[in-house]
Amino acid sequence: MASSASALEIEAGDVVKIMLQFCKENSLHQTFQTLQNECQVSLNTVDSMDTFIADINAGRWDAVLPQVAQLKLPRKKLEDLYEQIVLEMAELRELDTARAILRQTQVMGVMKQEEPERYLRLEHLLVRTYFEPNEAYQESTKEKRRAQIAQAIASEVSVVPPARLMALITQALKWQQHQGLLPPGTQFDLFRGTAAMKQDEEEAYPTTLSHQIKFGKKTHPECARFSPDGQYLVSSSVDGIIEVWDYISGKLKKDLQYQADESFMMHEEAVLCVDFSRDSESLASGSMDGKIKAWRIRTGQCLRRLERAHTKAVTSVTFSRDGSQILSTSFDTTARIHGLKSGKMLKEFRGHTSCVNCAIFSTDGTRVITASSDYFVKVWDSKTADCLQSFKPPPPLRGGEASVNSVHLFPKNSDHIVVCNKTSSINIMTLQGQVVKSFSSGKQEGGDFVAASVSPKGDWIYCVGEDMKLYCFSLQSGKLEHLMKVHEQDVIGIAHHPHRNLLATYAVDCTMKIWKA
Repeated sequence: MASSASALEIEAGDVVKIMLQFCKENSLHQTFQTLQNECQVSLNTVDSMDTFIADINAGRWDAVLPQVAQLKLPRKKLEDLYEQIVLEMAELRELDTARAILRQTQVMGVMKQEEPERYLRLEHLLVRTYFEPNEAYQESTKEKRRAQIAQAIASEVSVVPPARLMALITQALKWQQHQGLLPPGTQFDLFRGTAAMKQDEEEAYPTTLSHQIKFGKKTHPECARFSPDGQYLVSSSVDGIIEVWDYISGKLKKDLQYQADESFMMHEEAVLCVDFSRDSESLASGSMDGKIKAWRIRTGQCLRRLERAHTKAVTSVTFSRDGSQILSTSFDTTARIHGLKSGKMLKEFRGHTSCVNCAIFSTDGTRVITASSDYFVKVWDSKTADCLQSFKPPPPLRGGEASVNSVHLFPKNSDHIVVCNKTSSINIMTLQGQVVKSFSSGKQEGGDFVAASVSPKGDWIYCVGEDMKLYCFSLQSGKLEHLMKVHEQDVIGIAHHPHRNLLATYAVDCTMKIWKA
């Protein structure tokens, strides 16, 4: 290893070892042997050091020998091991097995040539009608000799995490993504080492249907989210199934093995909300029966089940910045923070008098902001759970009150939030409740907004209305710049891609649609 990071040196032997591990894990036994012999590099790894040592100490030779066959060990250590096995077989009066090991293995053949006296001693022991442990184990015991052999062989082997080749390639691609060399979501040709590079897009409202994803007649999506790295589009449905989509093709991502096997992430009841962790590795989901689950997106493995996260349906979930906690809201009038490690509720935010529809963390994580059907937005201290502010967004033009559908961070100013309530206006507000800017459709009836999304840079605010239309408001002009019908039946929600001009809308008409600029 060179001293400077800019001149990293990689040993050729290490590269061969990674290739050997790949061959071993994928049962390419001939390739493994050929590569090991040609390169004179041995892998010398075991899956678990503790199990390997325990097997030797317990004399489980049927488990030890196949592993030893894959290792390159010094002659003396191999001879000690095989000698011990011959002695133990003799003690058990498994004389045929003992003779086979003594006369037919390469190790003992070398011993016969190099140390004939030691070899003949073993031959003599096998022709006797009795077994004398003190004489056979030479002033030691079977257990002590096993322990010595285990210690000697253990020093020659190591444990390596599985799938190192795939892990290193993934890390390399992630680093390229982090450096901006590989825009997330791009199709990457690993063999050629190229990706279709796209310039940072200027934000523009979508106008064209890119894909329509149809769900079964008896199910529809309740929520959809793009991952922060732009790779995935996830939907959750009333039938309890969570699906990961390739938004470029509009098809299920079958490169996720669990989806290819039709073994989906699932709840027992309707999944009303999903959200990604910041690193796009984990997914949280909340269901009608008050349960929350956390998943590893690459494997579909359930990492944590919160069986009693809420007493009623979970309406929203969002990860903390470091991914260690989940903030959730519910029909039970509360918002709660749960620890992923402990699986326990850490904080409860009480004060709303009706269903809490949405909650988010402030940019710095010190505040929690909630939106409720009791017409209020509340701002809380995330550490103490004290309510710091409580305010109502502007009411409908026709009079009366309006439930608050959602609150969103505003990318251009961390002290401002975008508040969507069930009116024909959407507002940028301060955390104290002052209106900074308001955008209105001008409709008095039949066009109340049901959901909203903010473009990544904050240049556009998108709302979907009860009239099944998408409203595109420009921050710069302050006006409604585009209006289009997106579904045939009630629209449930909307999601924006993290760095492309793509929107996903989903509705009770059993479809999810992806729109592009």
